[in-house]
Amino acid sequence: MAGNVWVVADHWKGTISEATYEVLALGRSLADSLGVRLEAVLLGHGVRGLTASLGTADSVLYVDHPALADATGEQASRALAALASARVPAAILVPTTNVSWDLLGLLPGRLGVPLISFCRDVEAIDGALQVSCLLYGGKMAVTVAAGPGPVVLAVLPGTRSPDSGRSAAVPAVEETSVDLADDSRLRLLEFEEPEAGDVDITKQDVLVAVGRGITVEANIEVAEELASALGGAVCGSRPVIDQGWLPLVRQVGKSGVTVKPRLYVAAGISGAPEHVEGMKDSEVIIAVNTDAGAPIFSVAHYGIVDDATDVLEALAEAVRKRKG
Repeated sequence: MAGNVWVVADHWKGTISEATYEVLALGRSLADSLGVRLEAVLLGHGVRGLTASLGTADSVLYVDHPALADATGEQASRALAALASARVPAAILVPTTNVSWDLLGLLPGRLGVPLISFCRDVEAIDGALQVSCLLYGGKMAVTVAAGPGPVVLAVLPGTRSPDSGRSAAVPAVEETSVDLADDSRLRLLEFEEPEAGDVDITKQDVLVAVGRGITVEANIEVAEELASALGGAVCGSRPVIDQGWLPLVRQVGKSGVTVKPRLYVAAGISGAPEHVEGMKDSEVIIAVNTDAGAPIFSVAHYGIVDDATDVLEALAEAVRKRKG
């Protein structure tokens, strides 16, 4: 397979995302197995300094343009399509984040190449790419054989350790330019920070997380009782937040926040990759779910197959009794 492996560097407000380092680790392994170079691609305006942390790549292609100052998929996809059309990489690996969603929707169409989404691993077998993917919130694992020619891979967060994609080496940087017309129909007018909540869940030692499995909003009270007994706070997965049962600042996961408490109780949470990305590094994880095959059990240290509400009530009572 001709062409180098590209990793698109995902960044926001002057910081490279953790997901980028994860994908760099995956890209490094793939490039080595193919015997080609690994190139990081950094798009932006006035962010050349970010290239210094991308040393896992052999080199960095840096595109600086005023139209790339804001994270809009339209202009980013135009820039990447122009680069890829000229250089023809074997694969373009893109971290799946809030910033990259628009890019992933537009880039394959502009290039006329396939997009393989929800990727958790990729390897080269006889020069061809075999891509492992998780579908339906992690309930189905499939392997996709990529055909000849370039392919765009949307890589799930959590595929590798971010530390494995970091390097003290300073990569060579090639500054390149693209012609971007200032005719975009989409402009970023303003970024609104969410209102501060009464609790900062990123600073809690104990979190009781609730998901769809608690069935009704009233059962959050049971989670609050356990969290209070343990001296912690309640948080939730996206379905609970979307229902309006908890405020957005309590959401854990890719579209919420990342937490690393000493104890994380996941009650009624299936364990979709988007949620696992935000809590997998907790010191101790206890999962409660009626489905013994729920993906959350694969990251939990302890698992209970039972009704989430019943278990939360029993745990709260046991903690209260232990405290006397």
